[in-house]
Amino acid sequence: MRIDQYLWCIRLFRSRNIATNACKKAQVIVNEQSVKPSREILPSDRIKVRKDQVWHHLEVISLPKSRVGAKLVGLYCVEKIDAGDAERDQLQRLTFQGKRDQGTGRPTKKERRDLDNLNEDEQSEDQII
Repeated sequence: MRIDQYLWCIRLFRSRNIATNACKKAQVIVNEQSVKPSREILPSDRIKVRKDQVWHHLEVISLPKSRVGAKLVGLYCVEKIDAGDAERDQLQRLTFQGKRDQGTGRPTKKERRDLDNLNEDEQSEDQII
């Protein structure tokens, strides 16, 4: 099975085209080698995929015949998680995201002051610790 098709079948990417582009950008590594989308994979291959600024480490168990449901993905691959990656992911979730809802425009003076005060409070807490 082709690597781009496999990544799509195990629902790592929502379309095969996105999986193909990831391979072309060298964001997919099989057995420590950057691969093209047409690379054939076999069971016991180790795959590293960079998605959303995080490296996902997978080990191929078997090859599906077609795209599988989310509950069945575990039958075809095992995801190995590094402790450092898990900590970094958890920290990213906890950090303040100063995002505004789309379409709300620029913040008013009062909203801007509130955001600045919130950021200052977070920085002072970091200095105390």
